[in-house]
Amino acid sequence: MQEADFSHKSLARAVVAAATRSGEDITCDHTYVTRWLKGSIPRGNMPQFIADAIGRRLGRQLTIDDIGMGNAAVSAVQPDLGLDFADKPESTARTVTDLWRADLADAETLVRALPDSAAWNAASLRWIVAPPDGELTRSGNQAVGAVDVDMVRSTTDAFSMLDGKFGGGHARRALIQYLHTDVRPMLDGKYSDDVGRQLHSAVAEALLLAGWMSYDSGLHGIGQRYLIQALRMTQAAGDRLLGGSILSAMSHQATFLGRYQDAATLARAAYTGPGLALGPTMAAQFRAMEARALARLGDERGCDLALVEAELNPGYSAELGDLTPR
Repeated sequence: MQEADFSHKSLARAVVAAATRSGEDITCDHTYVTRWLKGSIPRGNMPQFIADAIGRRLGRQLTIDDIGMGNAAVSAVQPDLGLDFADKPESTARTVTDLWRADLADAETLVRALPDSAAWNAASLRWIVAPPDGELTRSGNQAVGAVDVDMVRSTTDAFSMLDGKFGGGHARRALIQYLHTDVRPMLDGKYSDDVGRQLHSAVAEALLLAGWMSYDSGLHGIGQRYLIQALRMTQAAGDRLLGGSILSAMSHQATFLGRYQDAATLARAAYTGPGLALGPTMAAQFRAMEARALARLGDERGCDLALVEAELNPGYSAELGDLTPR
């Protein structure tokens, strides 16, 4: 408030204007501001309106963590957070920030939630048919370059190694903490379109790993949400092959949970969606994943056909043909 030269009354007016821009009609006056300064945390979308109002005056984007109201997002978290395939990359960045925060706070609504079949189907369809996003150029405060993207990838690789050696439950929380503390500011930073695409691809890989580690830990609801947001990140990055890998992971999770028809559909989307970017090895994996789901459905003919497709592919291997769990 001091930096933006806001009085109690002028901030209240700016918050009302921020809410109006978001399509909400709220009541706010100087007494509300006084309560906030004494430590009161408002409910609903009010913390975001405050951050938007102050950020607009300062000429930079602020989060609710920046204004000291991050805990409000946990108390006001909605059960459907993270299940939508957002229209804009900016919405996805806000969603993953809220997911990371809620996960670290052990928000029961999300952490112990069960997966939603409709969300899998909606996300896979949106990913296949949605038009490409526009430029990802951003003008935030923190400069982000190729070295920063490499750092995200290298850190994700390190967590992946720990996951492979000790299981998903070992360092899952540390990965989420890293994403929330170090990666979140990058998404709101300053970068070119090319760097932005690389960054979103790198974050998608990290979210894919978070999804796997959550799945391995039995936290299927939040695992599903990480995978859906990872898929949306690949849309922004234009990384169709990584998107296929994420759909394959969704298929694996769906089969494990007994959602066999969903699993088959997701595997087909994984195979279809990447188009010309799909190489022989990944094509074989996606067909094998489809066969795995069809086998559990009792569809012998469909399973045989999918396996034949995998075996006819030059990338097929005994490992890819293994239909046992991960």
